Amino acid sequence: MIKIRFIGFLLLMLCMGVSSFGQSQSVRGVVSSEGEPVPGALVLVKGTQRGTVTDIDGNYSIDAAPGEILVVSFVGYTTKEVAVVGGQTEINVTLDLSTSDLSEVVVVGYGSQIKKEVTGAIQSVSGKDLQDMPVSSVAQKLQGRLAGVQINQTTGKPGQGMNVRIRGQLSVSGGSQPLYVVDGFPISGDVNSINPDEIQDITVLKDAASTSLYGSRAANGVVMITTKKGVKGQTNVNLNVFTGFQQVPEQGRLEMMNAEEFAQFKKEYYTDAGQPVPEAFQNPAEYRDKNNDWYDAMLQTAPITSYNLTVTSNKERVNTAVIAGIFDQKGVVVNSDYKRYSMRMNTDYAISDKVNIGINLAPNYVVDNTPRTDGTRGTGILFNALHTWPVMPIYDESGELTYFNRFPANTGNIFAYPNWVRSAEEITNETKVFNILGNTYAEWKPIKGLSFKTTFNTEIRNSNYFWFNPSTATANINVAIPTVAVSIRDQEQELTWLNENTVTYGKTVGDHSFQLLAGFSNQQFRRDRTRIQADTYADDRLPTIQGALNINRGGTFSGVDEWTLTSIFSRATYNYKGKYLLTGSIRSDGSSRFGSDNRWGVFPSVSAGWVLSDEEFLKTNSSISFAKLRGSYGITGNNNIGNYTQYALVNNTINVAFGNNVAPGAAVTSLNNSNLGWETTAQFDLGLDLGLWDDRLSFVYDFYTKNTTNLLYAVQIPQESGFTNFNDNIGEIKFWGHEFAVNAIAVNTSNFRWNVNANISFNRNEVISLADGIDRVYGTYHITQVGQPFGQFYGMVKEGNYMNAEDLANSPIIPGRSTVGSIKLKDVNGDGVITYGGDNDDRAIIGNPFPDFVYGFVNNFTFKNWDASITASGSQGNQLYMRHLYSTANLDGVFNMVRKAIDRFRSPEDPGEGIFGTTVGGGNVTGVERDWNNSNFVWDASYFTIRNITVGYTFRNLPKTIQSARLYASGQNMWVFTKYWGGSNPEVSMQNDGNGDGGNLSPGVDLSAYPVPRTITFGANITF
Repeated sequence: MIKIRFIGFLLLMLCMGVSSFGQSQSVRGVVSSEGEPVPGALVLVKGTQRGTVTDIDGNYSIDAAPGEILVVSFVGYTTKEVAVVGGQTEINVTLDLSTSDLSEVVVVGYGSQIKKEVTGAIQSVSGKDLQDMPVSSVAQKLQGRLAGVQINQTTGKPGQGMNVRIRGQLSVSGGSQPLYVVDGFPISGDVNSINPDEIQDITVLKDAASTSLYGSRAANGVVMITTKKGVKGQTNVNLNVFTGFQQVPEQGRLEMMNAEEFAQFKKEYYTDAGQPVPEAFQNPAEYRDKNNDWYDAMLQTAPITSYNLTVTSNKERVNTAVIAGIFDQKGVVVNSDYKRYSMRMNTDYAISDKVNIGINLAPNYVVDNTPRTDGTRGTGILFNALHTWPVMPIYDESGELTYFNRFPANTGNIFAYPNWVRSAEEITNETKVFNILGNTYAEWKPIKGLSFKTTFNTEIRNSNYFWFNPSTATANINVAIPTVAVSIRDQEQELTWLNENTVTYGKTVGDHSFQLLAGFSNQQFRRDRTRIQADTYADDRLPTIQGALNINRGGTFSGVDEWTLTSIFSRATYNYKGKYLLTGSIRSDGSSRFGSDNRWGVFPSVSAGWVLSDEEFLKTNSSISFAKLRGSYGITGNNNIGNYTQYALVNNTINVAFGNNVAPGAAVTSLNNSNLGWETTAQFDLGLDLGLWDDRLSFVYDFYTKNTTNLLYAVQIPQESGFTNFNDNIGEIKFWGHEFAVNAIAVNTSNFRWNVNANISFNRNEVISLADGIDRVYGTYHITQVGQPFGQFYGMVKEGNYMNAEDLANSPIIPGRSTVGSIKLKDVNGDGVITYGGDNDDRAIIGNPFPDFVYGFVNNFTFKNWDASITASGSQGNQLYMRHLYSTANLDGVFNMVRKAIDRFRSPEDPGEGIFGTTVGGGNVTGVERDWNNSNFVWDASYFTIRNITVGYTFRNLPKTIQSARLYASGQNMWVFTKYWGGSNPEVSMQNDGNGDGGNLSPGVDLSAYPVPRTITFGANITF
């Protein structure tokens, strides 16, 4: 605690001046704890602006009149109040180390509450707990810290890839990402571009009672972010800098055949088939020490640097915070980088004791340059690099990158490969985004307890995307070099504004306290987009629009989309003696996204709490320091269906031929639905908050159950209608789960403190119904079926390989395709024949992308001047669909293969490991194993990851100009423990084009995404 006291002293030296009022006298004393002085403690005269701080020896002096009360406080200690009696001039105060945060004020929707009185399921994290992690996104910093919140990094692309799911929430097409509210403003996107150093604290709202005031956007939960303000009476300047490097560890990479192993495989392939071995593979040993590791050639050790300068001041009537930051992350894949330049200015001004105004302004500029690394074969260059033959050279004899690689056709090389390193280095794939987030407010408090507040919020976002594929490179296989040069320019301008007006009244009468809130809001969003695609450039050095011979009409377009939301809302809170708690709220939303006959939705909630520890029957219990039982029920909505889905849309780019003439035309492309409405989630939550032994051990438990109905989905309809689908509200999904969180102060002495925070969550779901006459929805590798969990892997069940002729003769087979050594599939429908396709074939559920449970823990240690923390998280029971095996385990040998294919089936006497079958028979036989979705693609992806380890040292005896100084070292993504062998990231999830995580219907597909690096950094945090 010495370190904490000393830092506190340094942080509070620039405090408010001491003022004298009325008949006062000088009161002196010492503030101490456990026999040691507490420097930097704040001493205030209650109800006034008079205050001071203790010096290095804990001494203070303040003017106070008899009868006034001194309030003494310091971070990490219990606040103490002491009355000044008579002519008392010396008052020594002893502070107790605090183990409780029940008096902490937490942010909730449209206000704040004392934590003790909260009746909903919420969880908060301080920005101070996240400051040393060397990552670009705040979501990365939250991994493993929150019960019921699963955060996966689906790709390692700098600045991208974070998937946040609260309480396992899913929707067929309405998305699952939570609503982000920054300083009271529900923003239209995610928070990837926000500088984490700007954040003061984060509160996650999980149940309907907490989120219902955000109505139609709250079904997936709400993440509330509060940015930094000044500390009362202080002016501080803080510099936080770190620099380091990133690498992709060898451990966990997908093990592919090297050049000699691949040549040996090819030799065995031809030998087993009874065919002549091509000359190139007759002597595999000639490739020893001549391996070309295409995947490794794509990787590099990359630097990472961050600079953040924070200036805060809170004196007199002005509270200001200015945060400026530069974040520069080179990617571990060549020619990839992410830069963010950010600034935030938060200012509050008290015009008078009754009127306050404020403005927050936060511009940032992001440059994201990343090759198209992610995606399936021919789309993602990392996938392409994995399966490129390792006998093909990366560099020519002069040390230059090759352009094009091809072996003779008689070697089985049916594809020509460009140089993927050249592709990464020469193809431009850059996005530049300028974003401004602004908030203004005015607040009037005419009488005690009554407040009128109006806010105006805006978000302006300009995005410029540029893609240029020169003639010397390509991201596709089998494309000759030189190729046709192509450019794409995609510009988006977005404007969101929100006006909210609220009135709040709170009053305490005896033992009764209540607060009433009412408000209305209007929000509008508009996006303008222009996309131009051009090709056939005379000179790659001039990739301008006018430099292209052709403008691609199909890839060139412009458009506008808009939505508006009008809302009224209200909340009432009541408590009796601070132990019987009741809250009710309601919100009504009207949205332009829904049908004209169903535009308004109502979202009510109610919650109650009972502070058991304040009852007489528990007050005498020395073990239980706090106990609260709470419950809630409410309804929230999901409006993430895009714009104009309720209308009959017209395509005006359709041409019509009349004889030899072509005339422009238009056609209706979708049906209207004037009754299209809200997707609603009704949720019940029951929770227990428990503190033991003066809150040295605290425990939080929540059980929840929720039903999502009126799912938003494009329902298939008969083609005779002239259309393929119809947007409607269908079906029902049930969710339920348990959440446990424990915080323990394991050791708490003057020199050493050890705090442990751990959590575990169990989330389940079941599809109750879909549309009339529809009991299943198919995905490429998944099925969503009534009576089953959402988005399950679907395909054939592998039972092994046909081990010999007898096994083949006595087992169901695929007529004309099954042979000895080929994949043996289960006859699910029992008709004696293996069939693939249709509702009554032999496919079945073969795996689950969702975990049995997720967990995390944080250990914090302080010893004298040293501090350390360890953050970890894990997932148990989730599986991944190793889709890249359709290339990396293609038994025809047209691609490089995983090393496990060495131990494949070769004969009844040499059956191999059992994972992969015979190569004999060509594509007619091997195509079943790779082209039919089957359980051989599905593998356990449970993992435990050490997310972060940080060690720091705080210096003493500093010059007067420096309040505090700390040096630290940090490691991110230090170790991943998993049995998953398909790649280095067991959290991966990707769709074929590499531009998303597959959504709710198709999660957990591994196509070899951008790797998540291990990052080592060294930093300094100095306050002046």
